[in-house]
Amino acid sequence: IEGLDVGADDYLTKPFSARELVARVRSNLDLAQIRSDAKAAIAQSEERLRELNMDLENRVLEEVNKRAKAEEALRHAQKMEAVGQLTGGIAHDFNNLLTVIIGGLETIERSQSDDARHAIGLRLAFKGAERAADLTSRLLAFSRRQPLEPRRLDVNALVHDMRNLLHRTLGEQIKLKGALAPQLWAIEADKGQLENAIINLAVNARDAMPHGGVLAIETSNAVIDKAHAGIGADVLPGQYVCISVSDSGEGMSEETMCRAFEPFFTTKEVGRGTGLGLSMIYGFVKQSGGHVSISSELGKGTIVSLYFPRGTAQEESAPQKIELAIPKSTRGEVVLVVEDNDDVRAYTVMSLVELGYDVCQAANYDEAIRALRDDERIELLFTDVVLPGKSGRAIADDAMRLRPALKVLFATGYSRDAIVHHGRLDPGVTLITKPFTFEQLALKVREVLDRR
Repeated sequence: IEGLDVGADDYLTKPFSARELVARVRSNLDLAQIRSDAKAAIAQSEERLRELNMDLENRVLEEVNKRAKAEEALRHAQKMEAVGQLTGGIAHDFNNLLTVIIGGLETIERSQSDDARHAIGLRLAFKGAERAADLTSRLLAFSRRQPLEPRRLDVNALVHDMRNLLHRTLGEQIKLKGALAPQLWAIEADKGQLENAIINLAVNARDAMPHGGVLAIETSNAVIDKAHAGIGADVLPGQYVCISVSDSGEGMSEETMCRAFEPFFTTKEVGRGTGLGLSMIYGFVKQSGGHVSISSELGKGTIVSLYFPRGTAQEESAPQKIELAIPKSTRGEVVLVVEDNDDVRAYTVMSLVELGYDVCQAANYDEAIRALRDDERIELLFTDVVLPGKSGRAIADDAMRLRPALKVLFATGYSRDAIVHHGRLDPGVTLITKPFTFEQLALKVREVLDRR
């Protein structure tokens, strides 16, 4: 019995029988087993506790990382929103200036001077003004203030129809591949802007593959659940159509990816890019209710994925083509022009008069309502959206109450929620965007006046 863990009072009184000795030994052996099992259980519990502590620490660390990513995403979204508001305001002022510049150039051009230098100068001036208008349009796209015209789109058909254009854009050194998903859902988006986005991504991919490579365009249906939507990010769970453009080019560093969508940020040489391509795409997709993701690795290429919400609208008939003649007024209809910028208002009035319309003008809400009350001949209200005080939409709403048969045409260089909601023009709204040309103005005014 040596070696048994027994207490000091654990003894037998002599004389004892063999039966008593066996019973006492068995009792001590059972007690030793119980203690051994207890020690093993304690050791196992301690090990489990250590595992739980480690798991808890990992979970806390994971939650901290998630929170940090969410806070970073929020900061990025706030930064992009702030920059977007700034660029949108700048774009509004630029579009007013460009409306006057392009209008003045067209007025000079219609004088039909035969001077060769005069013609060359005009052509160069037009080219510069058009490039400035395109730059301003990109700023509006990034700031999500461009007026979109969403319609139901078959993305596979759109990509298929762009093949020849993409081949010409990419050149002979780059192989174009496609993987279009069968039974792809339809989306609702602005067709022209989506085409521009794909072309921009193709140009970026081409520039990242100076010695040739492969560019692939893939489409797929995607379902984003709450877990993958992201905490604090403006990505909503739901059904999406994904358009992925990937290349086998140089790739991006982590730092470059973090700034890829910032306006005017570019890694290209001076003069080879404005740094607005990806930012324009970002703004367009966000304004369309979707989101953009980018993944890249140095030396292994880049993948940019555009996610658009699954469309719900029914198929629309194709819009009728409008003849490109410049229509004029044949019976001197009266148009009320409401514009706070003196130069833009003067150009608009001059152009409408040249087109044969009688024109009265106002600079704000009070002047516009007064004119509508004083002159019953006014058939069309042509108003800027962004005005000091009450907006052009407020003028239109009150004018329609005064004159239910009045027709309205809005003009804007900076789309606000007054007439655009969720990236779509409000029902019944007709809009001409600044800068507009003499021909565009003539066509749009005639279109609205001839509408039944």
